Amino acid sequence: KRTGEIMSAQYLEQNNDIREALMARQRNGEIDIPNSEMAAAFAIDPHFDVNKIPLDALDPSNPALFSSDTMWAHFARLRKEDPVHFHKESTVGPYWSVTRYEDIMEVDKRHDVFSSQARLGGITLGGIVREDDDDFALPMFIAMDPPKHDAQRKVVTPMFVPRNLADLEPLIRERIGVILDGLPRNEEFNWVKHVSVELTGQMLATLFDVPQEDRLKLVYWSDTVQSLGDPELFDTPEEGFQVLFECLAYFTELYEQRKKEPPKFDLISMLAHDPSTNNMSPQELLGNIILLIVGGNDTTRNSISGGVLALNQNPREYEKLLQNPSLIPKMVSEIIRWQTPLAHMARTAVEDTTLGGKQIKKGDRLAMWYISGNRDEDYIKDADQFIIDRTHPRTHTAFGYGVHRCVGNRLAEMQLRVMWEEIQARFSKVEVTGDPKLLHSSFVHGITELPVTLRD
Repeated sequence: KRTGEIMSAQYLEQNNDIREALMARQRNGEIDIPNSEMAAAFAIDPHFDVNKIPLDALDPSNPALFSSDTMWAHFARLRKEDPVHFHKESTVGPYWSVTRYEDIMEVDKRHDVFSSQARLGGITLGGIVREDDDDFALPMFIAMDPPKHDAQRKVVTPMFVPRNLADLEPLIRERIGVILDGLPRNEEFNWVKHVSVELTGQMLATLFDVPQEDRLKLVYWSDTVQSLGDPELFDTPEEGFQVLFECLAYFTELYEQRKKEPPKFDLISMLAHDPSTNNMSPQELLGNIILLIVGGNDTTRNSISGGVLALNQNPREYEKLLQNPSLIPKMVSEIIRWQTPLAHMARTAVEDTTLGGKQIKKGDRLAMWYISGNRDEDYIKDADQFIIDRTHPRTHTAFGYGVHRCVGNRLAEMQLRVMWEEIQARFSKVEVTGDPKLLHSSFVHGITELPVTLRD
């Protein structure tokens, strides 16, 4: 059986029937499949030579490739040999990989053909097609199409306009100063926990106007979304959803309370008072809250950590920064391109179409691999090099394009700029002194541990 042979080319478990049975259960919407069973059936040696297996056997969506940082060769091969490539079988079902910059832009801009609708599968690989919203659906405005998407997005957009960001900057600078001044000198600590998570947690609490002592709850709920399939944290995805229902209970209380209060300038109050969002179902409220938490937490946090790692891996660039701190704004864009904190976004074709010379059928799922587009040498000069003084540093796919372009992109850039300005004012170097631990996810390209030592 040819598919079995192909699939087994990279999997440690040789029995393909096990995988096919698990995939069938997933397609039926079962969320009580043990995570350990999925992990065992789809386990791979992430260090295998991708050029020695048939092209049809490639599946860059396996999270082990990301936690071992070995996905780059997979994307390089796809860009070169088959930039719009169909994967018949994977942990996330059949899908197309879109790996070149210009094809990614085309999919992102053609929102009328390539839908983000949650019911069609939504914005991440592995999304389940649904007739209607059950308890485990997470509709959110990023997983909607116009006009509903536009109406709901417009509700929170005022939070991220330049005037408001200018008002927020002194507060962010003060908080970053307090965080950095509280760090130990000349002894090793985890930068992710003590800096990246701390800053983004404080920022989320401010944007939602919830007590600062609840900030780590927000971070925990954000992390849960990425870890629903992680056997180390949850036995089944359903168990992970119980944690998200705690998030829903917390925000439902705030949402209902703010409806009764005069409108204020925080994200919950904005949602509670606008006609487009003041009568959301529990699932829709949870979906939009998670979107805002993940958008505000994972992206900035992993770019803060990713920048420290990139500068340490490229000492000549770190030296450039030390000699010329005015490069920080350009460097921020390069860090975001280099890290690409969201590795992919998914879409569903709503009609038969073509992309990169391939026939895409109605109902087909596609992954726009932003992380691959950002290393596309045909579009970005020296794309595989980290260069903090690039001529066009904002040429990158990390924020997406078109109607779904990241609503908080300027806030993310501002937090990173201020962070590096304050680091430069205090330390001669943030030195990575241990091996980073990377997130087991093909959606959020994240760093969970980064051992560093601050040098005076």
